Amino acid sequence: MTPRVASAAITDFQATFAAVRREIAKVVIGHERVVETILTAFFAGGHVLIEGVPGTGKTLIVRSLAEALNLSFNRIQFTVDLMPADITGTRIINEGVDGRREFVFVPGPVFAHLLLADEINRATPKTQSALLEAMAEQQVTAAGTSYPLAPPFFVLATLNPIEMEGTYQLPEAQLDRFLFKVLLEYPSQAELERIVSTTTSAELATVSPVLDREHAPARVEELKRLVRHVLVAPDVEGYVASLVRMTVPAAARGGDGAGAARGGRRAGAEEDVARYVAYGSSPRGGQALVLGAKVMALLDGRPHVTFEDIDRVALAALRHRVVLNFAAEAAGIDAAHVIEGVLAAARRLPA
Repeated sequence: MTPRVASAAITDFQATFAAVRREIAKVVIGHERVVETILTAFFAGGHVLIEGVPGTGKTLIVRSLAEALNLSFNRIQFTVDLMPADITGTRIINEGVDGRREFVFVPGPVFAHLLLADEINRATPKTQSALLEAMAEQQVTAAGTSYPLAPPFFVLATLNPIEMEGTYQLPEAQLDRFLFKVLLEYPSQAELERIVSTTTSAELATVSPVLDREHAPARVEELKRLVRHVLVAPDVEGYVASLVRMTVPAAARGGDGAGAARGGRRAGAEEDVARYVAYGSSPRGGQALVLGAKVMALLDGRPHVTFEDIDRVALAALRHRVVLNFAAEAAGIDAAHVIEGVLAAARRLPA
């Protein structure tokens, strides 16, 4: 890719990203940072886990994104009696005009470009795992036959932080499949006033498509390929590897030689990780950091990733991959505190 073509492609990416964000802002009041993070994950080719109380706009954000990009959208309300076939689809007996009967696969709601998995922790583990193959492999298998999902395929799953009775906690392996996790805060006084005003008036705001329906999927895939072409220098890759390893308790304790390499010095962040973290981030955390940072670089008009780009996506990429122990809960320590400490310590490491 020549510099001129690269510059034009970056400008086009910025314009499309800004247009989609602008359309979503017509109906979603506030949550600018959350919308940016969700869009970043979407163009990076990952999925998002979002946590927030009911009524704060989770469904509206995903539906508005689908409308702005002119992509298909489905919503699944997860409940304890939901079965895997209710998500993926099932085979039924179909009788033809000649009287012959045959099994025909009827696709489930997972066959959409954008899927909202609402309150995913209310379904049983068996049903939760039915979504895992679709997220990881972008296909559904029924009766030994695999059915591919049309790209782009994006899942936004929600967790309700209240009413935890009757829920099934997502296993760490499934949490790891989400590129980012974001928290949806309660709206401020000014935002709440705007919500009440705009949603109860005679004229309701609508989202206008940024892309045409016929070419929207191919156009999105083209933008996602551009993200993959953003350059990452070896020192930035080393910084990402250091961040991920510093979230692992064994590395923080110096069990792998990391402590000795730093002359035996243990920073406060390392002590927090050793004391409060049960399991650190997997290598997928590093992948999420780099892919999210590549989108950040494009938004800043650059064909290469900087350390600042990594820092901007670190919390969303790592907060659900750092599993805390009971000591952290007792001390009131959350994953954000640990990750921010790791970031501060990583910046002080010698190049």
